[in-house]
Amino acid sequence: KDVQKEREPHVYLSKEEVKEKIQSYNSSVTDKLKMTLNANGIYTGFIKVQMELCRPITVQSSQSQGRSAPSNQETAFYLPDGCVNTLHISSTNTVREVIEALLKKFFVADNPAKFALYKRCHKEDQVYTCKLSDREHPLYLRLVAGPKTEMLSFVLREHETGEVMWEAFSIPELQNFLRILDKEENDQLQILKNRYAAYRGKLEEALRGVLKPG
Repeated sequence: KDVQKEREPHVYLSKEEVKEKIQSYNSSVTDKLKMTLNANGIYTGFIKVQMELCRPITVQSSQSQGRSAPSNQETAFYLPDGCVNTLHISSTNTVREVIEALLKKFFVADNPAKFALYKRCHKEDQVYTCKLSDREHPLYLRLVAGPKTEMLSFVLREHETGEVMWEAFSIPELQNFLRILDKEENDQLQILKNRYAAYRGKLEEALRGVLKPG
């Protein structure tokens, strides 16, 4: 169930409160992804982000990384639904920085502004999903909720803006989309041809049985 962003006030914890929460968090961790509190009060840890992308992503090849101009070394493909990635971040990292780091980690060339980070949580036997604002801090949310992903998990999606804003995509991206659509169209046409060829074969076989001299 998708809901509008809830107004949850950010509770500013003292250094001692953060220390206690991190100790409690680490004592409950089962996957060794613990948090670490630094002397300056900033803490680091891990979050897992599930990818739920409906449109293809554009990925740079190793030769085209670091270039500002679009390259023919970029390819577009659909990411498998449900793919989960782990990021090591700090308590100062914002949602926008997490999205940028996630895309950079996998050499995704798409504009980070096309994506949004959502939190998914369980309340009263229901699952709620709501969009996080760019300035929120995912690691703080992870610390407060505890390590169990059943209580809180993060999801990366495209922005829900109604119709797709195709003008936001580059020409190489649009060309890659067309190639993907052409391939899907050809695949579907071949499936239909095979299906009707099978039907035709059965009909012809039945006709031969009826018309066979008895």
